[in-house]
Amino acid sequence: MRHRTGVAVDVAFRLLPSDSGRSLLLFAPMQQVKYWEQGASLLRALLTQGGVGIVVHDADMTVTCTNITPEMFGGLTVRQAGRLTNMSSPHDAEATDAALRQVLQTGVPLTGRKLPVWPPQSPGRQRTLSLSAFRLEDPQGAPTGVVAMVTDTAGRPQVRGELELLHEAAARIGDSLDVTRAAQDLVDVLVPAFADLASVDLAEAVLEGDEPPKILGGGDLHLRRVAVACSTGGWPTTLVQYGGAPPPAPDTTDLRSWQHGQGLLIDPVKVSAAIGDPAQSRLLVPEHGHSGVWAPLFARGLVLGSVMLWRTEQPDPFETGDAKLVKEIVSRAALSVDNARRYTREHRAVLALQQRLLPPATADTPAVETAGIYRPAGDGAEISGDWYDVIPLPSLRVALVVGDVVGHGLHATATMGRLRTAVRTLADLELDPTELLTHLDDLVQQLADETGSGRGGDSMEATCLYAVYDPVSRLCALASAGHPPPVVVRADGTVEVIDVFPGPPLGVGGMPFETTVIDLEPGSVLALYTDGLIEPDDGDIDSKLVWLADRLAALAEPGHALHDIGHALLADLGDTPPRDDIALLLARTRVVPAESVASWEFPADPAIVTDARQAAARQLAAWGLAELSFTTELIVSELVTNAVRYAGGPVGLRLICEKVLVCEVVDPSNTQPRLRRARWSDEGGRGLFLVAQLSTRWGSRYSQHSGKTIWAEQPLTPA
Repeated sequence: MRHRTGVAVDVAFRLLPSDSGRSLLLFAPMQQVKYWEQGASLLRALLTQGGVGIVVHDADMTVTCTNITPEMFGGLTVRQAGRLTNMSSPHDAEATDAALRQVLQTGVPLTGRKLPVWPPQSPGRQRTLSLSAFRLEDPQGAPTGVVAMVTDTAGRPQVRGELELLHEAAARIGDSLDVTRAAQDLVDVLVPAFADLASVDLAEAVLEGDEPPKILGGGDLHLRRVAVACSTGGWPTTLVQYGGAPPPAPDTTDLRSWQHGQGLLIDPVKVSAAIGDPAQSRLLVPEHGHSGVWAPLFARGLVLGSVMLWRTEQPDPFETGDAKLVKEIVSRAALSVDNARRYTREHRAVLALQQRLLPPATADTPAVETAGIYRPAGDGAEISGDWYDVIPLPSLRVALVVGDVVGHGLHATATMGRLRTAVRTLADLELDPTELLTHLDDLVQQLADETGSGRGGDSMEATCLYAVYDPVSRLCALASAGHPPPVVVRADGTVEVIDVFPGPPLGVGGMPFETTVIDLEPGSVLALYTDGLIEPDDGDIDSKLVWLADRLAALAEPGHALHDIGHALLADLGDTPPRDDIALLLARTRVVPAESVASWEFPADPAIVTDARQAAARQLAAWGLAELSFTTELIVSELVTNAVRYAGGPVGLRLICEKVLVCEVVDPSNTQPRLRRARWSDEGGRGLFLVAQLSTRWGSRYSQHSGKTIWAEQPLTPA
């Protein structure tokens, strides 16, 4: 349309038919129509939503329209032609009416005024609502009424508290890989912020790292109490105590619902009715406990345990929303407990594997007495490939080994087991330390190639120290593959860090190893260890070696048990868990007395076989072992005859008497003797067979300077 001034005006129009046959055409400016439509839409939205109470008053404060229903505010209602102030007490109603009239008169909006009410659904409990209001005006600006908005403020701090509780639960629960620590974190979050008492019971299988059994129905749930918290101090003595088992649960519909992951609202009456035994009910319900929640630790379809909460000091009972909140928090805790359970299972498996791969903590041989100690990194949280070993060798000698596989976890432990087995196998061949480490280095390179570590993956490396001690000569031969040097405390109290050529770590390849030989007096303490013992905080490893030497000198006094010395040494490291694994092997040397060793040297003449047999018989008689003379003479005869016939001279004979009788024959040949099966027509070839039958074990070893040594052992008491 066009205004009389000539300006175009957009209008909306509507054609209304009438009964008279004529039609009525209504026009209105388009902008005004949009405004009216938005106002009508806003009014409809306000009156149909159920979160905010809307009350429209006329100029007399009479209600003309409202959306308040009994469900909104605990049973309170506002009727048309009534008054909003009927919801509150007479005293509060008068003040509220005055506030609304002031809005009508002044036009100043009212915001956030407290409106105390007494809901019929909660007898005796006051509820505080929030009241806001603004004035209605006609097109000329004259007041026509007041619109009041009512909201429930009680839920605001509750929601804020729930959010804070959820935030704290997310921050605190799940930091630990220990199931009991995770359970304790859960009750610490819930008490006193949400409940006055809280307890967590875990399935016995979970504590061992295993999956809990799938139990459906009542009976013994096989739970153990692992965490408690009480807002008033100590845990009540009338309830199930820490480490105790809750009473059997009766088979009820609620229990089966609980076993499927649902939380339950409980109270003393409900618990007593379900249990049926007052004495057992008192184990679950605290004194003055009026409302509780019982929720399962439910993860992956399994009940890992239970959480029970009680309110004794807080007057408000738990409601359905509280049970939902508990379920959400407990669900997070259940995942944390399940992760800790899985870690416990894997950690125990790896630790058990490593402990099975390690030798006994103490050993007692004619050459040394030993004590070994292993301490995992991170207070047991990390397992790696540190190991030690004590290997008895022929002729009363002993091999002492300590090694460290680079890395942590099951892979390092498995590699350690393979290397330890390889060292024992190579040691049984009686190789010298240099040759043994060379073969071990080749093995590590082969393992790296098999696993792909040498082709772009993580390198497979290890360090190792191998020592062989001979109690007859008192000599100790050592070789190192990138390992820290050993420390020896001699019998006179002096201490020395042995200067061993370190050599490259195992797996590097292409570099030689060297053997260092030292003399050890009887009573000396030799300490072999991994680098975790001397790992410096400031990078100065020399100062840690000085510390180790000084501490060993102070601790390794004659008569002190090696096991006690080792634990005292580790105790000096402090309570902080080590960053790397520590393996420590202590050995106190012994010596075979000179009167227990006899040796002779003969030329390569067949006639000397008789002389050798007679010399051995005389020596056995001097030792009081005449009953071993027959078998020993046969062994000496066969071994000396073979040496004269196949190796030449000179031929050495040595007898060692110390817990076992050792017979050694030395010749200049490097030919390996072999046990073979002689045919019935053969006139020879049965000598080594006789030696094998008459001795408990026999073998040979080579020397770089003196050819080979063939040895045989017999027990001092004849079979």
